[in-house]
Amino acid sequence: MAVISKKIPAPDKVEIKTALLSVFDKTGIVALARALSERGVRLLSTGGTYKAIAAAGLAVTDVSDITGFPEIMDGRVKTLHPTVHGGLLAIRDDSEHQEAMKKHGIEAIDLAVINLYPFEEVRAAGGDYPTTVENIDIGGPAMIRASAKNHAYVTILTDPDDYAEFKEQLSADAGKTAYAFRQRMAAKAYARTAAYDAAISNWFAEALSIDTPRHRVIGGVLKEEMRYGENPHQKAAFYVTGEKRPGVSTAVLLQGKQLSYNNINDTDAAYELVAEFLPEKAPACAIIKHANPCGVATGSSLVEAYQRALACDSVSAFGGIIALNQTLDAETAEEIVKLFTEVIIAPDVTDEAKAIVARKPNLRLLSAGGLPDPRVAGLTAKTVSGGLLVQSRDNGMVEDLELKVVTKRAPTAQELEDMKFAFKVGKHVKSNAVVYAKDGQTAGIGAGQMSRVDSARIAALKAEEAAKALGLAVPMTKGSAVASEAFLPFADGLLSMIAAGATAVIQPGGSMRDQEVIDAADEHGVAMVFTGMRHFRH
Repeated sequence: MAVISKKIPAPDKVEIKTALLSVFDKTGIVALARALSERGVRLLSTGGTYKAIAAAGLAVTDVSDITGFPEIMDGRVKTLHPTVHGGLLAIRDDSEHQEAMKKHGIEAIDLAVINLYPFEEVRAAGGDYPTTVENIDIGGPAMIRASAKNHAYVTILTDPDDYAEFKEQLSADAGKTAYAFRQRMAAKAYARTAAYDAAISNWFAEALSIDTPRHRVIGGVLKEEMRYGENPHQKAAFYVTGEKRPGVSTAVLLQGKQLSYNNINDTDAAYELVAEFLPEKAPACAIIKHANPCGVATGSSLVEAYQRALACDSVSAFGGIIALNQTLDAETAEEIVKLFTEVIIAPDVTDEAKAIVARKPNLRLLSAGGLPDPRVAGLTAKTVSGGLLVQSRDNGMVEDLELKVVTKRAPTAQELEDMKFAFKVGKHVKSNAVVYAKDGQTAGIGAGQMSRVDSARIAALKAEEAAKALGLAVPMTKGSAVASEAFLPFADGLLSMIAAGATAVIQPGGSMRDQEVIDAADEHGVAMVFTGMRHFRH
């Protein structure tokens, strides 16, 4: 394949003489058009943008007047014309390009101000298939890409946030833009069209139930740059995909320092966990440290739920993330501020609670505006060397499963409730995971061990430490239900759980040694149910 190369040096400064403005989001467009007009820049425009500029009393030429072709097909065809794209793509210092422009009556366009139909917004709002397709922009991306390619001569603006800097450039350089600025705007333009196309392709895959499209791209918009990443020597930034899932990406920071990379990761884990517990059924609280729960509980009130979650492991909770499934009230806030906490996230916050949390100015307080629905489908992704692992969100719910009693003794009603509670929490604990629960409260959590037996032992040890701290005669694991997020491969894990005091076990089942494990449970009079669904979390 031949490589096309035009070894013509790009000019540093380019004067803006002619500008093409065609935007859906008209924020700041009239003010920008006025600033250009005052500098004697010729304005070209289309459709609604043309009307807005003309209505402001500014001289503007309709693109149809330079193409000699009317806007047709409900606006689908208006800028897809050689006169427009020639004006954007022509290399000004190339004699052949200059001759072509002269021959075909093409004028150079020095500035393109373009933004796109709101495809992402229409998709997020649940638009039907025809409406969503109609909001796929064609002319806009074509002009953006053409202008960005020819950034040696053309300035491309795709974001109203850049208008102010652009006007500063004109003021500083007598109506000219610098090459470095044009380069940055071109890079931003290509990132925008890439994210736009990613949203469209992912929507098609979703709409057509294509689970593994040939190409998968995930796009995002920069929400904020961070001081550093997981560690101080790593650079990081937070991007949002546009998915309207209540949580850390949609939350309003009511007070406190900027969220760090680790804060965001842990807060997301905490809020997704607490959303497993429906607020109309009971208040719930989850306390997270390093993306694993220290304690999770429900209660008769939000403050009780918090106190019960804290009781599971008050030592690890220091400097953790607290997630609530109901509006943060004053009573709960009073309790939380007694402990050093990094972040509080809740669907909403009362004014009284805000005032209480304000006593701790560095404590980050987030109002998410709602709870994520744990049943809603979606995608999750992580990078590996040279690749991207993409999967559907783990939206399995224990309430939706047909639980199978596999032991001689069936669980009591209370044991069954505790089993479900523990399994919900286990879904959000790093594998291997073992969770003991009793009366709507975690009694001990073992996370991320290479051996499931070790997870069971660590969880029991945590329960013993909590019992000492609370002055309890016996650990809360006595008489508890215990959940394993994946099957028990041997009876040794079960025996560790029984030794800790568990009387009921919930696990997916599916091991070659299931019968051996069931026999051990029957021998000790323990009830066991299989879910048929595992929740590995790596």
